[in-house]
Amino acid sequence: MPEAVSQRIQLLVVDDHAMFRDAIAEKLGKEPDMAVVGSCGSAAEALQAIGEGAQPAVILLDFDLGSGRVIDFLQDARKVGFSGQVLVVTAGVSGREAVELIQAGVHGILHKHNTQETLCAVIRQVAAGEVFLEKSYLGSVFHDLDQTRLSDEPHLTDRDKAVLRLLFQGLANKEIASRLQVSEGAVKSAISQLFQKLGVRTRAQLVKIALERYSDQL
Repeated sequence: MPEAVSQRIQLLVVDDHAMFRDAIAEKLGKEPDMAVVGSCGSAAEALQAIGEGAQPAVILLDFDLGSGRVIDFLQDARKVGFSGQVLVVTAGVSGREAVELIQAGVHGILHKHNTQETLCAVIRQVAAGEVFLEKSYLGSVFHDLDQTRLSDEPHLTDRDKAVLRLLFQGLANKEIASRLQVSEGAVKSAISQLFQKLGVRTRAQLVKIALERYSDQL
């Protein structure tokens, strides 16, 4: 693979609607920092592409895979060597389904009605390890989540909660710092403390644990 291409964000588009899939692949292929390495109409095609050596940094995945489930696809993709991130691009999912997707390791959920500019921005966030969740899902996610609170769970401070709310919106450290009117270093420190407090190593894990245990506080 040419060096100029390998330095771009490698994308695999998976959607059973050919017109949508082809249009997105064509548009994203024109972005200077992105390269579409595959376009598949089914989960089986995507798994085959990964098994044959495709190594996308981000899979753009339609939620409706026909008879297959997204969660099953994620598990199978990991088994055949996929190590990147997954962004679900969908016409819509329920709050419960959004929770299940995040718990399964999805890094983002984006509505199909968004602009190409928004899609590209979210792809860059997800490729960088950030988590993106449509704001319209936040209320239903917190309402629908069936969780069991443990009495010995770590206490979240007001600052912890404020940072987590902004992380759920997919904001980067600089944006969180601007919202909270603190330094970017203070945000990094707060996130690091949350990692230690909740026993996680990545933002995706942090969001997952926060949704499972602390949604009623956020």
